[in-house]
Amino acid sequence: MIRLTELRLPLNHPEEALRPAILQRLGIPDRELEEVRVFRRGYDARNPRAIVLVYTLDLAVRGEAALLRRHAGDPRIGRAPDTGYNFVARAPGGATRPVVIGTGPCGLMAALVLAQMGFRPIILERGKLVRERTKDTWALWRRGVLTPESNVQFGEGGAGTFSDGKLYSGIKDPRFYGRKVLVEFVKAGAPEEILTVSKPHIGTFRLVTMVESIREQIEALGGEYRFGSKVVDLVIEPDGEGQRHVRGVVLEGGETLRTDQVVLAIGHSARDTFGMLRDRGVYMEAKPFSIGVRIEHPQSLIDRARFGPNAGNRLLGAADYKLVHHGRNGRSVYSFCMCPGGRVVAATSEPGRVVTNGMSQYSRAEFNANAGIVVGITPGDYPEHVLAGVDFQRRWESLAFEAGGGDYRAPGQLVGDFLQGRASTALGDVEPSYKPGVTPTDLARCLPDYAIDAIREALPAFEAQIPGFARADAVMTGVETRTSSPIRIRRGWDFQSLNTAGLFPAGEGAGYAGGILSAGVDGIRVAEAVALTATGQPVPRELSRGAEAAMAYG
Repeated sequence: MIRLTELRLPLNHPEEALRPAILQRLGIPDRELEEVRVFRRGYDARNPRAIVLVYTLDLAVRGEAALLRRHAGDPRIGRAPDTGYNFVARAPGGATRPVVIGTGPCGLMAALVLAQMGFRPIILERGKLVRERTKDTWALWRRGVLTPESNVQFGEGGAGTFSDGKLYSGIKDPRFYGRKVLVEFVKAGAPEEILTVSKPHIGTFRLVTMVESIREQIEALGGEYRFGSKVVDLVIEPDGEGQRHVRGVVLEGGETLRTDQVVLAIGHSARDTFGMLRDRGVYMEAKPFSIGVRIEHPQSLIDRARFGPNAGNRLLGAADYKLVHHGRNGRSVYSFCMCPGGRVVAATSEPGRVVTNGMSQYSRAEFNANAGIVVGITPGDYPEHVLAGVDFQRRWESLAFEAGGGDYRAPGQLVGDFLQGRASTALGDVEPSYKPGVTPTDLARCLPDYAIDAIREALPAFEAQIPGFARADAVMTGVETRTSSPIRIRRGWDFQSLNTAGLFPAGEGAGYAGGILSAGVDGIRVAEAVALTATGQPVPRELSRGAEAAMAYG
């Protein structure tokens, strides 16, 4: 097969225009083009009045070798890479079953790949099954009733279940693990289009059924799920060389599960688990993250700004955006987890705190667009100890709870009032989507001064890129604090903890991912490292290179 990239056609081109465009680009007659597969289709909307579709295609042609020689100088024409997945090992007889802690995207993919290799993993989840968890989550949104172990953060599927379901990321992926994630998601019920569109997404309702399907696959392959199983301690013993080695996990009820491999895919909000790991001497360090607010606009405003007269075109769907501003105070302000046609959701996992996040359904058909507008912070802002970032998050979440009224309503402020430095007393035409409700107030009560100053500077800059972004009645809802993990559990090139063999820190909570796709990819990498270690094979150093690149993304 030949890979042809950057084939550009007008947005509304007829379907039959694709083949002639391929023939013209390759310079071959129709009879030599035997098969056309769309590998990826994106769009270029830099000129909203002349939006073009951009194709990446895999083609079967006669005389492939000769064609490649003729186009040897064209970087857009070459051999199609093999994106299939090959397992690195098979479980030996009598192998200790690995334990996977957490059922977010990272834990799911780690458990699935381990199960497919015959390792029969035990999967521990502190929360509930996804449908029970959904009921508990809606109880917070509708009635202000929080279940600390079953909410947006905790439970089957992880935090990604209640999100936009974005399936793209900025990580390097030379082994096409991302393709493996997408293929498995399609098998589990995701729409097949996620394999070809440039910015695939699923949405919350479809994620729920997919998570259930993946669980069924893992169990059919010998894996074992245990819900309501919170890990409260690790069994760490010296190995034959006197080095620390994990030998099991202790559950909250007192049960100990013996194992030689633990995949730690706990997510960015497992704060009590972070404390346990610190107390057990597992090496970790504070890392940067971001805090800010959620901002809402009418989705129609964003569609017009991005797509102009093509707004509403079914191939384009609801428009998104990505914004960044480097402030005079040295703080970067950027949009985070933009959710077209979605809603702002209550995402706390602890009583007496307010946390916001965003989610969308597959249709992205709700009235508002929302995104985090967040400010980068570093361990220099909270230098006391390795978990000081957690204390920092909790402080602002508690203040947001108080500012919202003390009943899980969120503090909100109109952009016009925010820019003028005055508290809001009423809302405008943009109706906030956060439930159980929004209390108009002054967001300066629940964010540090430098964050307020940086966002005030950034909003007019964003207005210059998206007219109407700083409209006076756009709504800002606070606070967004769970952008990524405040710690990194450092691992070596073999994916094991720097000072605790057999412990495999993974995904977003360990500081190695930032979203569903990158977390799933990291889960596959870690599963391979577990399998190779368990079978006495070396872990190739090149396996960790892409994973280390993901550290900056998280």
